[in-house]
Amino acid sequence: MKNDFEQISLQPGFMKHNGGVLFKTISKDEYQFKTTIEKKHLNAAKITHGGFIAALVDAGAGTAAHRSSDGGPCVTISLELKFISAVHLGQELIGTVKIQKKTKSMVFLTCELAAQNKIVATASGVWKILNKKLSGAGPGG
Repeated sequence: MKNDFEQISLQPGFMKHNGGVLFKTISKDEYQFKTTIEKKHLNAAKITHGGFIAALVDAGAGTAAHRSSDGGPCVTISLELKFISAVHLGQELIGTVKIQKKTKSMVFLTCELAAQNKIVATASGVWKILNKKLSGAGPGG
C-alpha cells in the first residue's frame, strides 16, 4: 500500500482542468483524496461551488471504488451529497472514503469531506463494476 498521495488526474479532462486530485490508499477498505481550493473553484458568494465539491467527491470516491475492485473500471450509479459548511479559498479539502460493501458487480461506499479538521460534506454512493473487456473506462477523471 502506498502511504503518499499521488496525482490521479494525469489524462486531459475535467478534473485535471480543475486542478487535479491527489489520492492515497490507506487500506483495502479505506482511501483518501485531496485538493486545494483555488479562485476558479469559487462561486459568486466567494465560497467553493457545490458542483465542484460534487465532482471532487465523484472523482475521489470513484477512484476508491476502482481501486477496491482490483482495478476494474467503475461508473457511478448513485451519489448522494449533504453540504454541511462552506469551504473557502486556499483551504485543503480531504476526503476519506470507506468501502461499506463490495459484491462482484457493485461497490457501496461512504465519504466524509473535511477542511481544517471540520466536516464540510458527507456522501454515500454506489458504483457499478464494469466488465474490463467491454469498457475503456478508468479512474478519477
